[in-house]
Amino acid sequence: MLRQRVITALLLAPLAILLILLLPTSVFACLLAAAFLAATWEWSRLAGMTSRAARGVLLGFALLAFVALWWLRSTPWLWPALIVAGVAWWLLVCVWLRHFAFAAAPTPENRNLKLLAGAFVVFPAWVAALDIHGSPSHGHAWTFLAMLLVWAADTGAYFAGSWFGKGKRKLAPQISPGKTWVGVYGAFATSSLVAAAAGWLLGVHDLRLLGLIVVSIVTVAASIIGDLLESLMKRHANVKDSGALFPGHGGLLDRLDSVFAALPVFALGKLLLGL
Repeated sequence: MLRQRVITALLLAPLAILLILLLPTSVFACLLAAAFLAATWEWSRLAGMTSRAARGVLLGFALLAFVALWWLRSTPWLWPALIVAGVAWWLLVCVWLRHFAFAAAPTPENRNLKLLAGAFVVFPAWVAALDIHGSPSHGHAWTFLAMLLVWAADTGAYFAGSWFGKGKRKLAPQISPGKTWVGVYGAFATSSLVAAAAGWLLGVHDLRLLGLIVVSIVTVAASIIGDLLESLMKRHANVKDSGALFPGHGGLLDRLDSVFAALPVFALGKLLLGL
C-alpha cells in the first residue's frame, strides 16, 4: 500500500506543481473547477445521493455556480465574504466532529444537509485558490506554498505517527483511529519549517515571517479538520474511500479533503498579514 501511495504521489505531484506555477489564473480556474466538480460527484455519493441522474443535475448546478462566481469575481465584497464564510464553516465543523453521530442516519433530511455542507466545503476553497493564484505579487508561488503546506503536513504527520505514535493518544478514535496527536505535532513542525523557508525566499521577513509561520500552523490545523470531516462522511456512508481514481490514494475527494479546508484559512491569513 505504501509503495502504491509513493508511486502515485511521485506521478501526480510534479503535474500539480507545473499546473500551479505555469498556467494563467483563468486556465487554472477551469482545471481546478473540473477537479472540484469531480470531488463534488464523490461527495454527493457519500452524502447518500445514489441516483446518477440526480447527481448529474447536482453537478450541473455546481458548474453554473462556478461560472457565476468567476463572472462576479470583481465584485468588491463577494469573494472576501466567501473566504470568511469558508473559514467560519470549518470552525462549525469542529462542533460537528465533537458530535460525530449527528446526521448519521440515512434520511432525506440528512442527505440534503450533507449536500449543503458540500457547498461550503467546495466553493469557498475554489474562490480562495483563485484569490491567491491571481495575486499581483507572486500569486502562483503563494498558491504553491498553500498546497505545499498540506503536502508537507501530511508527510510529517505520517512519519511522526509511524515512528513515535504507537500507543500514543489518539486524535479522534471514533472517526479516524489511525491519527494521533504525535502526528499532529509532526505536521505542525514540518509545515512550520516549510513556511519559514518559503517566506524567506518570497521576501517575507521580521514579524511578518513569524506571522506567516502562525498562519501555516492554523492552515494545517484546518487541513486536519478537513480530513476528519471526510473520514466522518465515509463512516456515515460505510465506505473505505470516496472513490478509486488513484491507486493507493482512493478518490479525488480523498486527495482534496485537506486542501478544501486549508485554502480559505491560508487566503484569509495572507490577506490579514498584507502579503
